[in-house]
Amino acid sequence: MTGPAVSPAPVLVAHGTRSRAGVDTVAALADAVAARVGAVRTAFVDVLGPSPAEVLSDLTGPAVLVPAFLASGYHVHTDVPREVAASGHRRVTVTRALGPDPALARILEYRLRESGWYPGDSVVLAAAGSSDPRARHDVRRAAAMLAARVRRDVPVGYIATGSPTVADAVQTLRAAGEERVFVASYLLAPGHFHTRLADAGADGIAAPLGAHDAIADLVAQRYRRAAISSRTPPAARRSTVP
Repeated sequence: MTGPAVSPAPVLVAHGTRSRAGVDTVAALADAVAARVGAVRTAFVDVLGPSPAEVLSDLTGPAVLVPAFLASGYHVHTDVPREVAASGHRRVTVTRALGPDPALARILEYRLRESGWYPGDSVVLAAAGSSDPRARHDVRRAAAMLAARVRRDVPVGYIATGSPTVADAVQTLRAAGEERVFVASYLLAPGHFHTRLADAGADGIAAPLGAHDAIADLVAQRYRRAAISSRTPPAARRSTVP
């Protein structure tokens, strides 16, 4: 007779930042998710520790990794699988990234309104940027979702990698006659990238998405779907879950 199935351990995987406010945001998100699904472990793929491999090495039962990334680029497609392999853990399910998702578009609009944006004002979606075309595709989808909510075309501007830059995107809208231009920050938490947006020349900069309840709900949703999937035969357990 077998015992009851063990629920997989939730592991929230973030990028990592030297910003105390950024670290606190990830911690607040993990706490909010824990209130929905139980104790959550946090790992980082860069800058900070523990790494996903270190967290997984401390677990004996099944685990579900939820990448807290807004697009699926190098970190999601390369770093996370490499960390899982390095851990030697054989019962890991990795969900897809958080974005793009309609829930994030709703938060982006909310943050814009907080910053002083009004319907009719133009918007640039500011993303960190990536050399991975899959990540850039995800960002364009996120911009389209936001455009449907604000009822304006929303061009994308990149902060670190890619073109146009956020400042160039803002300037293009100014040259086209737009009087008020706002930047929607497609970043999860405060940090160096968000600070750089102050020089974009916009009329307002929305706050990052932050530890919003809707994001905690999204992480919990990803986890629950993966937890169900993890009850399938072992050979299928390490496939990515939508």
